Amino acid sequence: MAKSATIFAASRQPLTLALLVLPQASILEVASTLDPLRAANRHLGADIYRWRVVSPDGRAVPLTCGISLPSDGPLSAAEGAEALIVIAGFRQSEMATAPLIRDLARMAPRFAAIGGIDAGAWVLARAGLLNGHRATVHWEDHEDFASAHPAVDVVPDRFVIDRARFTAGGAAPAADLMLHLIRARHGAALALQVAASFITTARDGNEPQVSPAKPDPRLDPRVAAAIARMESRLDTPETSAEIAATLGLSRRRLEQIFRENLGLTPAAYALSLRLAAARRMITDTRHPLAEVALRCGFSSPSTLSRAFRTAFGHPPRNLRP
Repeated sequence: MAKSATIFAASRQPLTLALLVLPQASILEVASTLDPLRAANRHLGADIYRWRVVSPDGRAVPLTCGISLPSDGPLSAAEGAEALIVIAGFRQSEMATAPLIRDLARMAPRFAAIGGIDAGAWVLARAGLLNGHRATVHWEDHEDFASAHPAVDVVPDRFVIDRARFTAGGAAPAADLMLHLIRARHGAALALQVAASFITTARDGNEPQVSPAKPDPRLDPRVAAAIARMESRLDTPETSAEIAATLGLSRRRLEQIFRENLGLTPAAYALSLRLAAARRMITDTRHPLAEVALRCGFSSPSTLSRAFRTAFGHPPRNLRP
């Protein structure tokens, strides 16, 4: 029978969560989800928040850092928890097999809420569990996710709660989400105590995942502003002169402050951003090289390949099997 009570409401009752952790997930995302709950229990003096870790095959889960996370069993071991949280990272399309997706869709009505951390949103969407809901995903995947799942209202927020579904864009937003859960159930005072335990502060879910609002204080503000502009225009890069003009500087002055702050010219730094984006896309997706080149501001695949080889010592195709 489906459960209907929201987990994001004031309650002193114990709450049990099941974490479905897929291979190649990040240990930081697991810790960001569980440690705030562990700290809340310490402050409460009781095991009010409880959890179990499950995996696709019931075995220990190999994480990106090389550590294996012990598992309490396969997905069926999540039975009885109020909420299920899927944590996924690299290669989710391989790790979340068709049988796992079917089992996830079948078991979904048994939980009061279902959430996804990072690429966990992909897994939920593939199971049809985000259709008609607002959701978020890691900022690097936002465009691809929205294209692949048009029935999902995708937003660039840190975390999103929409009825019985919740999603977070990555490790830090996952911690924000857990602090929100603690605040909703036990009040702001406990949430502040938990945040203080980790020497951090909670951020609201509707804040953007990537924001130039608080640039590195060690950088000249003009350099920070130029970098923010470069990051927002990877597919349509501007010349150094164009960037300088928007900041009220001469091209020569912009180049001077870039060298003073970063040891690079604006053009070299912008190229490094575009190449890093291209490498992520080549590694994490199966987009044709022509599309990667277009979305990262290169005029052609050959132009991208030459720049890639110069920067990394090998052509882009070496990153794909």
